[in-house]
Amino acid sequence: MDEIRKRFIQGFFILIAIIYILRLFYLQVIDDTYKLDAQNNAIRKIVQAPFRGLIYDRNKKLIVYNTPVYDLYITPKKAHVQDTLKFCRLFDITRAEFDSLTHLARVFSPVRPSLFLRQLSKEDHARVQDAMVDYPGFSFQISSLRTYQSKGMANALGYVGEISPERLAKEEEKGNDYYRQGDYVGVTGLERFYEDELRGQRGEKYMMVNSRGVEKGAFKNGEFDREPIAGKNLISSVDIALQDYADSLMQHKVGSVVAIEPQTGEILAMVSAPSYDPSKLSGRTFSKYFQTLNLDPLHPLINRPPSAYYRPGSTFKLIQALIGLQMGVITQHTGFGHAGAPVKCHCGGNSSSIQAGIKNSCNPYFYQVFKRIIYNNKEQNVFKKSAVGVQKWNEMASKFGIGQELGVDLPNETKGKLPSVEYYDKVYKGPLRWKFSNIYSVSIGEGELVINPLKMANVAAIIANRGWYIRPHLVKGINQIGNIDPKYKEQVSVGVDRRHFEPVIEGMVGAVNQGTVAAEARISDIQICGKTGTSQNRKGEDHAIFIAFAPKENPKIAIAVFVENAGFGGTHAAPIASLCIEKYIKGQVQRKAMETKWMNKSYLFNVLSVRNTSTNKTDTKPVQKDSTEEDYQLRNLKGQVFPLTPPPAQKPNSVKIPMKPDAILPKTNKPTPKRVN
Repeated sequence: MDEIRKRFIQGFFILIAIIYILRLFYLQVIDDTYKLDAQNNAIRKIVQAPFRGLIYDRNKKLIVYNTPVYDLYITPKKAHVQDTLKFCRLFDITRAEFDSLTHLARVFSPVRPSLFLRQLSKEDHARVQDAMVDYPGFSFQISSLRTYQSKGMANALGYVGEISPERLAKEEEKGNDYYRQGDYVGVTGLERFYEDELRGQRGEKYMMVNSRGVEKGAFKNGEFDREPIAGKNLISSVDIALQDYADSLMQHKVGSVVAIEPQTGEILAMVSAPSYDPSKLSGRTFSKYFQTLNLDPLHPLINRPPSAYYRPGSTFKLIQALIGLQMGVITQHTGFGHAGAPVKCHCGGNSSSIQAGIKNSCNPYFYQVFKRIIYNNKEQNVFKKSAVGVQKWNEMASKFGIGQELGVDLPNETKGKLPSVEYYDKVYKGPLRWKFSNIYSVSIGEGELVINPLKMANVAAIIANRGWYIRPHLVKGINQIGNIDPKYKEQVSVGVDRRHFEPVIEGMVGAVNQGTVAAEARISDIQICGKTGTSQNRKGEDHAIFIAFAPKENPKIAIAVFVENAGFGGTHAAPIASLCIEKYIKGQVQRKAMETKWMNKSYLFNVLSVRNTSTNKTDTKPVQKDSTEEDYQLRNLKGQVFPLTPPPAQKPNSVKIPMKPDAILPKTNKPTPKRVN
């Protein structure tokens, strides 16, 4: 037994010795990795940046491409500049800039190449090439500059910028060692969301150099070289012609336009107004232009469609109607008068059916619908009854994407707010301290509801599809159409029977043809199904909203238009949607006078008058040049559009109807919303 143990121990040590010998043989004889490191002073490693992937529109029109440029690097220990002023004139920089850049390079490393100047054009490179023999220690590396065919869609596309130290640290924490200081990355929009696909793989090239740093040829005939691999191309779902047209209609306005193809969930246009010139954020003007945008009171850096905060106003009545029909608390023939409703209306009488209620955007009608939804349970205590009703209503409304992320392929999508039992318990300092009379403003899309324009465009798509949607997305293919995340192909049901959508759609037809929509928004040969909304706002004019789809049968487009501080949705948002629908379906717009009118229409005075009176002190807070500027701007917008504050304390049995923190009321003591259509 002892002999066996002895042989086992001997064998174990012999095995370990053999492994060590084999490993040493591999490292010293076979593997050249360490040899490369040892010869680092004689071999120069040149990193070759790959070209980022291109971006096309749905019709294969090129939107974003790359222009070759040159980056100038300096190795401080080898750099020698006899005539500094001549060098500065050559590259059009000041002496202070030269000293600063040289100092930063020395701090980084005296012996390693460091970025000195970015993005010199090929003309600049050719102009200075001959003079560079007088400046040892400087070398060029080819790079690329993002170039844009159109100024539209800038916010959705996003931009590329130098990686921030914070993001670099985060990537390293995640075990991603791809990036180095000075690398370009997608900062916002599609450029960020699809960064891994767009960035490609960098290449490496090893060159023999002499003691003076002069290249003498490829090391081992390029055996260890690795060619860069270009990034994958994105085929977007956007129709760039529609995008540019919608963008032109939103000139001199603040707001959003989102258009979706209902059957596929593909986003046809996504306008955020005001926007910016993306080309100025892709070159050497980045820093100066970014700070200009950052200080702009209209916040052009925000991509409003997935990120801005609004109340849905009367457009939410469509969801209330569908929930009421599905629960069976109303039928399409149910009528309500105005008696007993604390919300006023402008429809001129009672509404005898769901179609009439939607057509006239009747506030008392939907007050009664919501009341029936909330009280549709067997609880006897009014507080318990309200809590049970809100829980059921919340579950059904959330299926429409309200109060949650839709999962669009963009960063910084906001969930918004869909009030729940837990929310009201928190606001009113405990359970069973609130009831329907405290929350009725939600019935007409005010109160505690918060949405973004993307959600309401998706609601229009849900109704167009009669009960389902595919998650909205901006990319329909990576390198080839159809090569996308499977979740962008799945149908999502909202849990409402198809038959309940027909009376709601008839009401939307009535709203366009004889109801709350301005006559100029009608198209004689295209039946638009739409719903107006006026989102209440604490300061200035209300926000105008209109959602629609067209045509009625086999819909091709669903759309949402938001115009801040404009007033009634049927008057100030519906015409813009109508022109976009005509442009997409017909390919051209025949109503030229109307087109000119809305391209020149401006609401900037209304918006700026509100911004100028704002006391929000966070507007001047410094922003890092990374995705954090979107978060920062979003916090500012949230504070301006929807500042939530706790309501005043009150007794549980009080009959007073507190509308804070939720509905934005006029400066009176009346609990009636200003104007809702």
